[in-house]
Amino acid sequence: MLARCLSASIVGLDARPVTVEVDLAPGLPGLQLVGLPDAAIQESRERVRAALRNSGFRGPLVRVVVNPAPAALRKEGPAFDLPIALALLVSSGQLDAPLLQDLWCAGELGLDGSLRPCRGILAVASLAASRGARALVVPAGNAAEAALVPSLRLLCAESLADTVAMLRGEQPWQDRPQPQQAPGVQPAPAAAPAPVVGQAVAQRALAVAAAGGHHLLMVGPPGCGKTLLARHLPQLLPPLTEQESLEITRLHSIAGVLPEPITLLQRRPFRAPHHSCSVAALLGGGSNPKPGELSLAHGGVLFLDELAEFPRALLDQLRQPIEEGVLWLSRARLKCAFPCRLTLVAATNPCPCGWDGDAAHPCRCRPTERQRYWNRLSGPLLDRLDLQLRLHRLPARDLRRSLDMPEPDDSEVLHPERIQRARLRMQQRNPAGCLNSSLSGTALGRIGQLSTQAVECWEQIVSQRQLSARSGLRLLRVARTLADLEDKEAVGKGHLAEALCFRSFDQLIKT
Repeated sequence: MLARCLSASIVGLDARPVTVEVDLAPGLPGLQLVGLPDAAIQESRERVRAALRNSGFRGPLVRVVVNPAPAALRKEGPAFDLPIALALLVSSGQLDAPLLQDLWCAGELGLDGSLRPCRGILAVASLAASRGARALVVPAGNAAEAALVPSLRLLCAESLADTVAMLRGEQPWQDRPQPQQAPGVQPAPAAAPAPVVGQAVAQRALAVAAAGGHHLLMVGPPGCGKTLLARHLPQLLPPLTEQESLEITRLHSIAGVLPEPITLLQRRPFRAPHHSCSVAALLGGGSNPKPGELSLAHGGVLFLDELAEFPRALLDQLRQPIEEGVLWLSRARLKCAFPCRLTLVAATNPCPCGWDGDAAHPCRCRPTERQRYWNRLSGPLLDRLDLQLRLHRLPARDLRRSLDMPEPDDSEVLHPERIQRARLRMQQRNPAGCLNSSLSGTALGRIGQLSTQAVECWEQIVSQRQLSARSGLRLLRVARTLADLEDKEAVGKGHLAEALCFRSFDQLIKT
């Protein structure tokens, strides 16, 4: 007898519909899996057999063929355990076939028949809702995540036996859990970072990065506040919209890193991978690609501390994604895209010993060592970092201020309301409401409101400093953001001069 049960497989950021077909035929007892299953699905034959037996059901004593269709789509993960078990019960006559009509299922089975949560349920729930599913059956551990799709009827259970009893109407379904955070409502803020004291130029650069979405490079000796400034940036970004929250939550669900308790993510992500991470960890990868740190920082901040310690080949692979806001991963059988619209913040020491240019600590590095250190960073990557500035150690009197300050610094430079006003101005003026960091050269010329003096000054700067076309456009974008922070309609010569102060890498490599 042939039975079917609907489920889904995660492919990149999306879920693809899968029909689990189970056929019983005369022959030697055995269960054969076809349809490009991975090792986790191949092992499901033993989990399903044990779960059926320990839940009080008859195991198949005939030849069983399980086909997750379409056969050309590679499937992976243990989420097919539950649909395989339910289809087996229908094909063996222990469950009525109409009970699985338009019913979607996903969940891992334990040997005792218990249902265990699996990753990517939010994507599965979204697909089931769009396909008009009668209901979605998930483990109780995934119920809060699936409940983020309000238009879908949700059925959750603790075990296979409970699932069958609920399908038969022998016991009621568990109540649909309510999301712990209503969409569009900002929760209480996370613990505030340490106060930002001193480093006025760096604070100004941080405000520009938060307002215009510009990438930032900070160079300075150990202990000058690079990490502190980077961790302060997410606090300056606007609250997430409902669409952004769902997209970020979906990404974290597919990666299997949703925090407990499961709820709609409402805070901007901050990811800080170690410089020893692999290409797959940073960018994502695998035969069925999963998001890496780059995509997990989507909508927030990616902080690369000790930038020069990352392999150059790894950093160069960031160039296209951080500029386009999307990462394409191609495999022999598929090509998928992961969003990565983020603000990149990088920090590094000025030399291997860390004290080059410091007044109190003499540098121990030879000029060739410093040059070799900076050669780890390619010019095209640095071209894409709009804000480049050098930091110096704080004097003792400023450090004393940080000890005496009970609350975070509420200076005008890092005032969130000022940054929000600048972003609102950009959304109302720029095409599709994009940030200034994404403006094209044509859009800058048409709506950038560049004064004649600013354009003439810009031409001289590009010529004298021999800037590339990309660097020249990024200079104008930063100047446009500086004007927005000051509520100015037009970009003046002063805005361009200040933007040029944030292009300090040329001077840095000469020291």
